[in-house]
Amino acid sequence: MEKFLYLFRGTENNAHDMRDNNLSPEDMQAQMQKWMTWMKGLGEKGILVGGEPLQVTGKQVTGTKKVVTDGPFIEAKEIVGGYLIVNAKNIDEAVEISKGCPVLEVDGKIEVRPIQNM
Repeated sequence: MEKFLYLFRGTENNAHDMRDNNLSPEDMQAQMQKWMTWMKGLGEKGILVGGEPLQVTGKQVTGTKKVVTDGPFIEAKEIVGGYLIVNAKNIDEAVEISKGCPVLEVDGKIEVRPIQNM
């Protein structure tokens, strides 16, 4: 098995981070339940290694002068809302597994990346 990183991406206008949307409390709960069910299923199958949502604040360090700027990075066309690490036989299987993710129901994106063995 190989490890793959899922980066959950969304624009400012979708539900990649439900705190920033005009969802009702019931809709937020339903969306969270979908995530919990999906991730529990991955865990039960031995697919889920780990992952977390990301806060909307942060810092960025850039270049040889190590310039530090504050986030969130609104100028970015797409915001990274969280990540998971999963086990899969190959990238094709990792992509198939990602298709069950609730973020796709709200027009989000998942970047699937192999993790390099060191």
